Amino acid sequence: MSTTSFDLEYVNVPEGYLFKGATDNELKVKLKAGGFQLLGFNFKHAKVSIDLADALQKDSMFYIPQKVYRKQVERQLSTSMSLMDIETDTLFVGMLAVISKKVPVKPNVEVNMATNYLLDGKMEIQPDSITITGPSKEIDTIKVVRTNKLTLPDLDADFSETVDIYKSKDLKNTKYSDNKVELTAKIARFSEKVFEVTIKTVHFPSNIDVKTFPDKVNVLCKAKLKRLKKLEASDFEVIADYGQLKDGNTDELQLELRKKPSGLHSVKLEQNSVEYILNKK
Repeated sequence: MSTTSFDLEYVNVPEGYLFKGATDNELKVKLKAGGFQLLGFNFKHAKVSIDLADALQKDSMFYIPQKVYRKQVERQLSTSMSLMDIETDTLFVGMLAVISKKVPVKPNVEVNMATNYLLDGKMEIQPDSITITGPSKEIDTIKVVRTNKLTLPDLDADFSETVDIYKSKDLKNTKYSDNKVELTAKIARFSEKVFEVTIKTVHFPSNIDVKTFPDKVNVLCKAKLKRLKKLEASDFEVIADYGQLKDGNTDELQLELRKKPSGLHSVKLEQNSVEYILNKK
């Protein structure tokens, strides 16, 4: 007969719970076997698994009586060995009730573009959402998870970067399905072009003649050079609406860019209002 110790490995955590540890990580036992079998058994690193699916629960406490976990240990011994005695009567296990929820990932990225370069479309995130598992009091209010801060300076080419998920110290018992995400984006060279567009007055009574000063406004566009070459001033429509005058006198008419072509990075009026004169016909 020989006295030895096993390292305990706790497995099969029940769904909806997080394993928090146990009172015993080592188990002292007495084994009986032939001398050669004991000599050939590596006790120094011997490990047995304790199946938490067999744990019993009383209130918030989980435990495994010796008569239950003894059978588990015996099944993992060689057939030539017999388990004679176990020092520990009951294994007490800490398990925390948890919930899971899927939340989107929001990148915390500062992108600094090189001159005349811009993001061509949206930045892609893979995966774009992850599952977090933890106590409801920790994750109930979480709507998104963020990445660690990433600064990308002077970008002038497509990029792909792997960045860690930011894990708050307040979420001590929360687990993440992914620890990293990959950010990718296309970078393109853009140019600018200014179009002079005639201001169109709308909804004015037929007996009123209106003149704006100026009667044209510049529209500044940013887009790929190939796209800019295909644009004309007639692709844009800038209006001044009579409805602005119904609520009282105003010295200027506000302008609105009512029509613009697709495929542009940005479009901006170089001025947002104009002076005007009304004359009855």
